[in-house]
This record gives sequence, C-alpha cells and structure tokens, in this order.
Amino acid sequence: MSSYIALSYWDLVFAAIFLVLNGGLSLALNLGLERQLLIAATRMIVQLLLVGLVLKAIFAAASLWLTLGVAVAMGVFAGREIWARQERRLAGPWGYGIGAGAMMFAGVIVTLVALTTQIQPDPWWSPRFALPLFGMILGNTMTGVSLGLDTLNTTLFREKVAVEARLLLGQTRWEAVTPFVRRALRSGFMPIINAMAATGVVSLPGMMTGQILSGVDPTEAVKYQLLIMFLIGGATGLGVLGAVFASVWRLTDQRHRLRLDRLRAAK
Repeated sequence: MSSYIALSYWDLVFAAIFLVLNGGLSLALNLGLERQLLIAATRMIVQLLLVGLVLKAIFAAASLWLTLGVAVAMGVFAGREIWARQERRLAGPWGYGIGAGAMMFAGVIVTLVALTTQIQPDPWWSPRFALPLFGMILGNTMTGVSLGLDTLNTTLFREKVAVEARLLLGQTRWEAVTPFVRRALRSGFMPIINAMAATGVVSLPGMMTGQILSGVDPTEAVKYQLLIMFLIGGATGLGVLGAVFASVWRLTDQRHRLRLDRLRAAK
C-alpha cells in the first residue's frame, strides 16, 4: 500500500481557518495573543516553504559535502538555542561550546549508527534519509541538554551555601554536587521519558501519522517510529550526561572549589 492523498494549497488555507478562529477569540476575550499567533504562523509558513525548497535542491544534488554543511548549520543553530534557553550560563565560549558539543557528539554518533546499521540507504549519507533523521534526533537532544544545563546551573547558584558546606566537610567536588547533578539529569531526561510513555496511548507521533496518511502500512510505520524513539532516547541520554558532567567540571576546579564566578546571568 503506497498510495497517498496529495494536498493542495487551498486545503492548507482551509485548515488555517481554525488558527484564524483562535485569533478572533483572542481579540474577543482581550487576551492579546492574536499578534503572537500571526507572527508565529507567518514564520512557520515562510520557514517551512524555504526548508522545502532547500531540501528539494539538496536531495537533487546528492552531495556528501552539501549534506555535511547543512548538518553543521543545523547543529550551530541548535547550539544557539541551548545557550539562549539558560537562565544562567557559563561565561565565554564554554557557555555555547559545552551544550552544543555534547548535543552534536550524541546526535552525530547515534545518527551514523542508525544510517550504517539499521536504515542502510545507498549511499549511507543520502540526504533524503540523513537530514530528517539527524533533525529529529538533534531537536529532541537539544531540549534535554538545555533543560539539564539550566537546572544544574540555576540550582548550583541557588544552593551555593549547601555545596560549599559539603566541600568544607571534606567531600570532593563530585561528591558535593551529586544531589544537584541527579536533579539536573532527571530534568534533562524527563521530556523523552514522558514522550515514550505517552506514545501510542495518549498520542500518535507526527512521523508515524505522516507515514500512515501517505499510505504506509501501519505496522511498518510503527517499526520506524520505534526506531526513531529509541534513537532519540539514546542520543538525549548521551547528550544530557555529557553536557551536565562537562558543566560540573567547568564549575569546579582541581582544588575542589565551587567556581560560580564562571557563571553569567542571561541578559
């Protein structure tokens, strides 16, 4: 079963009526959300149309270097999002580098394993497979890493006295921050745990729904969705662990001191 139902632009306009209805309700109830809805919808339309054109050109070119360049650009923008979402962040290049580096390392490793062992396109770096897969993994890993780092940095800043008391009692820097590291790791892991727990019962994931609507057999769609969820869960775990422990290493030193002077508040 491979047939699919093509959508016209008028179909999309008709679906957008519900968004217009939300804007009208915002005006009627004086919520002040209509401008935000308009801007968000406009950005979404422009961004997706541009992405569609860019991906069409990349798929047609089938170039390893072009695919690699797009993947790097995706990682750069995702790293910027991690940095921007932290209430308190590491000063200097560390503030960007730790989050982006951990996310990219986890995302690249998991994507390469999936492409070369499970999906096995020809060639293995085919942009039609590599870029959508990398994007899904990167987006979810970005969320986990940003939450983990934000929780760690804000908690250590808030609990400075408790951490330094532990250090004065003779604990090492790793022992002193262990409770706060656990809290940060739980925060980073929670979105993917919730997503896995709710998948199939509470919600049908977007990729699976899209495949079913395009004519793919539901059992095959389920297999691909399970693969994606396993890959996302693995990459998120690696990214969160790497980012949190690297941040702890930066916020302490070899003399077992807490170095909150390396933190900066977001402007």
